[in-house]
Amino acid sequence: MSATQAVEPLQGATAEVAVSVRDLTVRFAGDAGDVTALQNITVDIPAGGLVTMLGPSGCGKSTLLRAIADLVEVSGGEISVLGKSTGEARRNRDFAFVFQDATLLPWRSAIDNVRLPLEVGGKSAVIKAADRPEDLLELVGLAGRAQALPHELSGGMRQRVAIARALICRPRVLLMDEPFGALDEITRDKLNEELLRIWQETGTTIIFVTHSVPEAAFLGQQVLVLASHPGRVRELVTVDLPQPRKLSVRDTVDFMRVAAHLRSLLESC
Repeated sequence: MSATQAVEPLQGATAEVAVSVRDLTVRFAGDAGDVTALQNITVDIPAGGLVTMLGPSGCGKSTLLRAIADLVEVSGGEISVLGKSTGEARRNRDFAFVFQDATLLPWRSAIDNVRLPLEVGGKSAVIKAADRPEDLLELVGLAGRAQALPHELSGGMRQRVAIARALICRPRVLLMDEPFGALDEITRDKLNEELLRIWQETGTTIIFVTHSVPEAAFLGQQVLVLASHPGRVRELVTVDLPQPRKLSVRDTVDFMRVAAHLRSLLESC
């Protein structure tokens, strides 16, 4: 896989926007009446950036991610992905989605699970720059496990396969909904570092949902903090820590200051 140059830190308001959300409202019908999950959300996600999303349970983090992915009907406002409607971006496979569960097909090997998007939807014929599945497994650190079935892989390895599968069509935006939430702390820390490496090498725009303050601060160039009832933007926090980051940055005063600010925001949500 040919790696791009390392992604630079945010350069301010003039940076190209990958995802634009304007006055977004999402309501769901319930037995007791409509429930407003998101209200007047406005945010820009810079191209090539890694933005984490943090907030209490029920604040609409996953709903916002699914609205961007054209999986949730919006009640008001607008979303554009790379200047297109969410439906057009979905049909063009401009984005890919990684869920908390790897959702691998149990009868297919790791490499065949990575190949799956090329076999669905008829896009394989028009993918000109897609990387080989073998290269993507190497990118995520699974070069020697191509023929392994999902039950032969650890939870962390299965998530690596899911990430490789998401990257097979070269999406420009990667949406990740708590992909490491069910993993043990050691594996989670390792995958945090791996994700930063993959982001640096590919230049993909990443929006990453998490419940973990340390994970949000470690991964994100920015952290979008949502408040609840209804879900709304509490603050968009810039994480001014050097890149590339290693886990040791969590022991620094600057990191602790960012984490403390995020916790104070959550306490007021």
